[in-house]
Amino acid sequence: MTIKDAILKSLEDIKILSNHSVVTQHIIDNSYYDFSNALTPKDTVSAQLGDFIRKGDSRVQRIMQKGATYSYYLTKYESLIKNDQLEESGITGKTTEPKSYTERSLHKLLASYLKSTGINSKTIFHEKSNTKDSNQVWTHPDMVGIDFLKLKSSYSQNFLKLVNKGDTFKLQSFELKRVINTDNELKQAYFQAVSNSSWANYGYLVALKFEDRLKDEMYRLNQSFGIGIIELDSNPYLSKIIYPARFKEIDFNTLDKLCVMNPEFGKFIEHVDKLISVDERYYNASEKEFDNYCDTVFENDTELEEYCKDNNIPHIQDGL
Repeated sequence: MTIKDAILKSLEDIKILSNHSVVTQHIIDNSYYDFSNALTPKDTVSAQLGDFIRKGDSRVQRIMQKGATYSYYLTKYESLIKNDQLEESGITGKTTEPKSYTERSLHKLLASYLKSTGINSKTIFHEKSNTKDSNQVWTHPDMVGIDFLKLKSSYSQNFLKLVNKGDTFKLQSFELKRVINTDNELKQAYFQAVSNSSWANYGYLVALKFEDRLKDEMYRLNQSFGIGIIELDSNPYLSKIIYPARFKEIDFNTLDKLCVMNPEFGKFIEHVDKLISVDERYYNASEKEFDNYCDTVFENDTELEEYCKDNNIPHIQDGL
């Protein structure tokens, strides 16, 4: 990912007005760009942001705020910028989005929900892939999960492993979005989920909110293509599967491609292989190692509430 791609991705995540310092920190926090060769990352980002304006790149806009400092935003999100912020620059008549949160901040919510249903999950960072293909976002899932078949008898477990290892687990793929409001947004997100879950037993599209009027179209897409839909909740344990995913066999060619392309994905599959083949004596230790490798989940309600507050994740009843 180039520095300009990293800036655009960060503005996409943040959505609200942001100065160069905020954008720089977001890039660093999400590992969007390696600043190891940059003596002053903030100055580098500031210069690149200025380039968007000087070269007339219509994707990025800026306004001058109090203190004679510039703040930037994506043109397509102009309607989401707060009225009071835009009014300072003479821009009026805009709707407001009082809270902002990143798509990636939803991962811990989904991980906690999945864990409560017996599924271990792991975030797959697109930016860690060893390919420069800009289309890889349609190849990678946002998160990958696995559901192990729980058998009480060790004899039946071992027998099943010998007969068919694939029957001992089910791999799942998850594509996350913040909010899906329009038919166009739904179709784009849904077919992204179709594309990046082709390797998995089950694929899901997940969002914190789906516009109610899209339910019929979601049903049609689910019946036609089999990708399930999960509506996430700020209390993850209240999340629900709106439409279940349809089972399909694992595409090992695509799975192998992903393992080569992304080290995190490869390591996840390596852990799975270890768990389904490890000697029973070492299973508990391997299971603990796998749990530690997977995404963390909330330990209690206090931690959940603080996380949502710190990340500006709204309750559904607060509006999005």
